[in-house]
Amino acid sequence: MSTTKIVYGLYADDDDLMNGVKAFNDKGIAINEVYTPFPVHGLDKALGLKKTRISDAAFIYALYGVSIGLTVTWYIMNHDWAQNIGGKPSFSWVNNFPAFIDPMFELMVFCCAHLMSLTFFVRNKMYPAAPAQNPDPRTTDDKFLMEFITEDVESVKQLLIETGVEEITVKDA
Repeated sequence: MSTTKIVYGLYADDDDLMNGVKAFNDKGIAINEVYTPFPVHGLDKALGLKKTRISDAAFIYALYGVSIGLTVTWYIMNHDWAQNIGGKPSFSWVNNFPAFIDPMFELMVFCCAHLMSLTFFVRNKMYPAAPAQNPDPRTTDDKFLMEFITEDVESVKQLLIETGVEEITVKDA
């Protein structure tokens, strides 16, 4: 029989939360997860989280959008509907490149924004009809919650009280 428990500490203020994170880091007690209603500056560094790769994905999605723009403008200008507009030669995409910067930029932004949003939702399992992942619905409004998976419940509870926690909940793991 396992004595592992899940301990939740609910804070009312983000400054108290940051002080709590620092206190637990100083004691060497691992924090499993932190739930906040808005991004807290410095929390990712305090928790020791690595840099996300969403910016790398954004760059790839932007290249995808630009390549679609290049392909579409080249195909339309040279093969599908070649026209002589204002004396510009229709056989050379390179000569007409400045006219296509705007649509390529717009396609880059469109693809990047939409695909990043989809990546974010899939990565965080926020697809339609997905169950909520936060243990306390108040963390979407105005409360901050730290989650611990531990066997030493009393020391975690004591340190939570010392750091100004509002509410402590203990559940079986």
